[in-house]
Amino acid sequence: MQHNSTVTKFILLGLTQDPLKQKMVFIIFLVFYLGTVVGNTLIIMTIKFSRTLGSPMYFFLFYLSFADSCFSTSTAPRLIVDALSKKNIISYNECMTQVFALHLFGCMEIFVLILMAVDRYVAICKPLRYPVIMSRQVCVILIILAWIGSFIHSTAQIVLALRLPFCGPNLIDHYCCDLQPLLKLACMDTYMINLLLVSNSGAICSSSFVILIISYFVILHSLRNHSAEGRKKALSTCTSHIIVVILFFGPCIFIYARPPTTFSMDKMVAVFYTIGTPFLNPIIYTLRNAEVKNAMKKLWHVKIMTE
Repeated sequence: MQHNSTVTKFILLGLTQDPLKQKMVFIIFLVFYLGTVVGNTLIIMTIKFSRTLGSPMYFFLFYLSFADSCFSTSTAPRLIVDALSKKNIISYNECMTQVFALHLFGCMEIFVLILMAVDRYVAICKPLRYPVIMSRQVCVILIILAWIGSFIHSTAQIVLALRLPFCGPNLIDHYCCDLQPLLKLACMDTYMINLLLVSNSGAICSSSFVILIISYFVILHSLRNHSAEGRKKALSTCTSHIIVVILFFGPCIFIYARPPTTFSMDKMVAVFYTIGTPFLNPIIYTLRNAEVKNAMKKLWHVKIMTE
């Protein structure tokens, strides 16, 4: 990667400098990361091999779980390893790669959550046209567009990052590379770049959150015309989605949709949406979804029996 700075490596300060707390960070986030990978992989394999989970909702859930795993992998392994390392050095190229991956899979998660809301809207508000509107071909096209949009967003982020000159301190007061902590180290006026950051990442987070909340209000309002059983099933599904949306977008908006101000809680908020939410998503979607739980029981029971 070409860059206009004299700094070739950075030092990540992580979540804490206390040796005892670092060991706690290692244990806690190793458990979180393993839980994230195992939980999301379980959902991915269940949807892939189960015959009962072929609807568009589970097609999108498959990609949400994939994005969750990759999103967490872009930050968690580094945090875990650095917790036991004395020198948390990351090269310039590795740092830029982490920025790209973080935004690629984070943006993909946002787009998939929107697609899942669209799927629920069509299923509940236009049930007769649902098979036509949300056909397999349409779903595949929507996912491809989501990947393209995510790639464009992450490319824009990396272009902004590559424009930053670093010629002084190389201590990043964070556990991963992202534009906000990097802006503090740049030896230039970063006002315009921060403005572009807010208008890009901040606008995507804020506008997507508003769209999702409005869509769920419309869905919940339309449920008045459904039967009691239909309302219960729809509410169960929509409640899971709403919980995931709030858990992800709350911290995301706090980090990206604001002026260049630093708060002491920034790192913990970032931890919550980069590591915590991907860990909680499989739990939310399995514990609150009877179809997924039943499919998992049948699929893994059959696999164990055949072995």
